[in-house]
Amino acid sequence: MKQNTGLNLVADIGGTNARFALVEDKSHELIKASNLVCADYPTITDAILDYLERTALGFPVTAAISVASSVTSDQIVMTNNSWNFSISETRQALNCASLKVLNDYTALALALPFIGEAQCIKIGGGSQCEDFSKAVIGPGTGLGVSAVVPVADFWMPLEGEGGHVTYGAVTPREAKIIHVLGRTRKHISAELLVSGGGISSIYAALTEIDKGRFLTLKPSEITHLALAGQDALAIETLSIFCEILGTVAGNLALTLGARGGVYLGGGILPKVTDFLVASNFRQRFEDHGRFTSYLQKIPTYLINTEYPALLGAMVSLQKEYASVGVVSNASSNENLSDHCKNNQVGKTKEGNRVEN
Repeated sequence: MKQNTGLNLVADIGGTNARFALVEDKSHELIKASNLVCADYPTITDAILDYLERTALGFPVTAAISVASSVTSDQIVMTNNSWNFSISETRQALNCASLKVLNDYTALALALPFIGEAQCIKIGGGSQCEDFSKAVIGPGTGLGVSAVVPVADFWMPLEGEGGHVTYGAVTPREAKIIHVLGRTRKHISAELLVSGGGISSIYAALTEIDKGRFLTLKPSEITHLALAGQDALAIETLSIFCEILGTVAGNLALTLGARGGVYLGGGILPKVTDFLVASNFRQRFEDHGRFTSYLQKIPTYLINTEYPALLGAMVSLQKEYASVGVVSNASSNENLSDHCKNNQVGKTKEGNRVEN
């Protein structure tokens, strides 16, 4: 397959799914967006090559890949995926001139200024303040957390691992769940509870508390039972999941002063939208003592558009965002093992929205 010099690849690699699309130079439209299952491929390179073979449009000259992992060097160790890889070696295997890798929630954060309210489902709160931080949090295989902060005329993404903050119980029921899980876990993180695995963990703990046996079901099985109203503990599990998400999202809003809104992403919430809206998510988001009135004004949005992280990866290819992520260039002798970017990014707050 020949190289297509006017083509760029964007990808979003999670713990379960790998999403790909192509973008032409000076275009904001995703071409042939596709979703592949990570477990079907031994390596990330195999998945990319299969996707490119299917599109039959040639090898891209540039690529930007968001991954569910910390990105600080050439070696990428996926948090919830076996696809560990070298950025420079992957670029060489793809025969592209430049390969950028950035955290998946950094990519999602970069997309926030370009996602309008029409592309979201609003779940309470007032109006967003455009000159303040925008935060994003999303449960999937793990728990992604990020934000963009306005700096002069630009939006700076924050690259962190907020899903791994310690979670403390808010209710007696949560305290019992944490006690059960704490017998085998040294650290009770937000991700341990607010993720696909978290749904299974909460349900298993509740079965032990109420029935004396630790019953483990898949997250999809539990959500199916809950949405069908067929299992009281499944319903309670999903309710507690939404409530803990609300508390963690409220903590995030307070930490960042996210008066520009808190956005909800990830692969789980779109499947349980009605349940989430009807749950105590928003109540728990606001319920933070003396700062309840502060949080009541902040809107929360469920992102309701396809491939938002691909949109962010696409945005990261703009020259203003050259410092985001870790980059391997064919013409560079850069030592990527010691690579650390300074995160000075650029996109005017008044910039045009990118449509996908």
